[in-house]
Amino acid sequence: MTLCLVGMPGSGKSTVGRQLARSLNWRFVDSDVEIERQLGHSIREHFERFGEASFRDVEQAVIVQLIASTESLVLATGGGAVLRPANRAALHSPGCQVVYLRTQVEDLLRRLRHDTQRPLLQGTDPGARLRELFTVRDPLYREVAHHTVDTGRLPVHTVVNLILMQLELGGTVCPAV
Repeated sequence: MTLCLVGMPGSGKSTVGRQLARSLNWRFVDSDVEIERQLGHSIREHFERFGEASFRDVEQAVIVQLIASTESLVLATGGGAVLRPANRAALHSPGCQVVYLRTQVEDLLRRLRHDTQRPLLQGTDPGARLRELFTVRDPLYREVAHHTVDTGRLPVHTVVNLILMQLELGGTVCPAV
């Protein structure tokens, strides 16, 4: 079973994913960390040297590989993973459940205001860029999601508990977890 977290940059996929994996006693993988490990350099550097299309090719291969894994894992995907139809199809593979961590643009701006590592947000107006990304991506996140959790200003443990509750109600994990 693979539990995939999708959402905008800054929605908490990695932070929530780590804690969720601990709660489930599953392995946690951040697709961006795995991509950097395979590339041997940062995503930002890859964007600068080879462009976004090249990065998306690598991202697709990594996501397909991780979802095909036979171990139980929580996978935090990159914010743009849903842009590729092949990734959306992989997220609907048997044995994969997708949780959309939905976060309003204002909350994302507050969380990301000092972040210099996200290539798509480096510009003169990160707020406008986030709104633009949200407009394109929100329908795609909704399309792939089996469950949606509005994160807002909720503490991480509350978001994790909301996810676990939805998974229990859906029969994905047993209530004993």
